[in-house]
Amino acid sequence: MTSDSNHSATLLLADNLALDFINSACGVAEQQHDCFTDDRSVIALLTTAGVLSDEVAPPRGLLALACELREESRALVKAAMNGTASDATLINSVLEAGRPQQKLAWHDETQQFYLRACADHSKPAGLLWPIADALVTLVTSEKFEFVRQCEAHDCILLFHDLSKSHRRRWCSMATCGNRMKVAAFRSRKSQ
Repeated sequence: MTSDSNHSATLLLADNLALDFINSACGVAEQQHDCFTDDRSVIALLTTAGVLSDEVAPPRGLLALACELREESRALVKAAMNGTASDATLINSVLEAGRPQQKLAWHDETQQFYLRACADHSKPAGLLWPIADALVTLVTSEKFEFVRQCEAHDCILLFHDLSKSHRRRWCSMATCGNRMKVAAFRSRKSQ
């Protein structure tokens, strides 16, 4: 794995596939970082997130579609957080073009038929369909109200607060939470 794909592994902090995908453009202040540098970096994030289990050759156009989907998804989540509408044209397009086909298959061990979803990984929309599906599930869920932006003043990451008390404030306590607590401590000491 490249350093970019290793970095994508550290981004799975949001407790939601769609938010982790949106967070692939991350960083604080002037330290912004885009985990998507090429088609393989998108594949690496999908693999790390558990969307892909097999090695997949990236189809042409994957990076461009992933970046567009990420930006439209971010805008949609922000709009939903503010109670306003947002354009979902690209998301709907990925949902339609990438939808896995349902096929009846036989399972030798159980000696029963089952319904198998077969994704088309030869097309960018087929690879990104699980992201669009997770986004739709998130924004239409009654638990959407627990989507938060990190409270660190210079962090853009989003997360789904699934804690029991719903009082999570930081994308990660180890990064932003610790930085903000140290800054608050220093501020109190200097006064």
